[in-house]
Amino acid sequence: MPFYSECLDRMNQTERKRVTQRLLALRARLDKKIPQKDTDSSLILATWNIRDFDTESYGWRLDESILYMAEIINRFDLVAIQELKGNLGGLRRLRRVLGSDWHHLYSDVTDGRRGNDERMAFLYDTRKVTFGGLAGELVLPPLEKKVGGKTVYEPVAQVVRTPFMAGFRAGWQSFILTTVHVLYGSRDAEPPERVREIQQVADMLGRRARQRNTWSENLVLLGDFNIFSRSDATYQAITNAGFTIPPPLQSIPGSNVAKDKLYDQIAFKARSDFQVADPNKPSGCAGVFDFYDTVFVADEADQLTYKKYMGDAYEVNSKGKPRPETGTGSKRSYYQTYWRTQQMSDHLPMWVKLSIDSSEMYLKRRGTT
Repeated sequence: MPFYSECLDRMNQTERKRVTQRLLALRARLDKKIPQKDTDSSLILATWNIRDFDTESYGWRLDESILYMAEIINRFDLVAIQELKGNLGGLRRLRRVLGSDWHHLYSDVTDGRRGNDERMAFLYDTRKVTFGGLAGELVLPPLEKKVGGKTVYEPVAQVVRTPFMAGFRAGWQSFILTTVHVLYGSRDAEPPERVREIQQVADMLGRRARQRNTWSENLVLLGDFNIFSRSDATYQAITNAGFTIPPPLQSIPGSNVAKDKLYDQIAFKARSDFQVADPNKPSGCAGVFDFYDTVFVADEADQLTYKKYMGDAYEVNSKGKPRPETGTGSKRSYYQTYWRTQQMSDHLPMWVKLSIDSSEMYLKRRGTT
């Protein structure tokens, strides 16, 4: 990723010193937590809900934030992104830092208030991944029934934020990714509308996997499902449709900042040769990366460092009164819960390392035919 200067050149000396030091620390942390990308034997696939990417709700993202995000994304080969907004400025800034090897696909915004002006996107490193030509937004088919001897079609309620699917190739494998941002709705773990959305998408893709004209036999369903725990109907809706969540992904902590919710998932319905690489080394083949250990740390020092970037909203509450030092309206809460998650995200990227080299299996099969 050679384009740090895109952002560093606009910083003053103090900012540049801070950011370069933290980029080096972030790189060291990534080296420990995520395997190195290789040439042709594996694919590192990730999903990341990047909060309101990009809006000015708590101030536009700093150049510093874009650099950190690009550093993280560059460790993967292919990333599904949720909460990309109608404003594509943030994505363009990210692409400039990542460089020309990285390409992207994104959907149109979903209309309506519940659609929240959101898009879905895929970012991929063309040194490993190629776009296969298939792309589209997933539309649920109408209900079909017989009335008076005639076939009648009834429209169904569509998923609030339209899922986005695309076909890719890497190594010996072709695969279809479908990324979702399922409706949150109520604060309950299993609200009927959320369960229904997951069921509808998973069931439709499950049926598609059995069709002969499917672009690829390897289907991956990933994104933000707003799942609370593995015992919930929301999680079971994925597995009941025939999708498998690899064991290494089942043992990792939550993907929210507190790591207590299983919002994000990566599920597979695929051939046996498209699987997790090194399954005997769980820590090296799947995980959730917590960048807050290194950047925008939840301590008083960082809170004071970024005070000047937070503006008046840091000093006063929503009623225009000075913020107390403790409690839900405190400066600490504003920094940790709102401002820094708008700079990075309130979700952590989830990743899995997949095998894409089937040469040995192919040669063994050909040797017996």
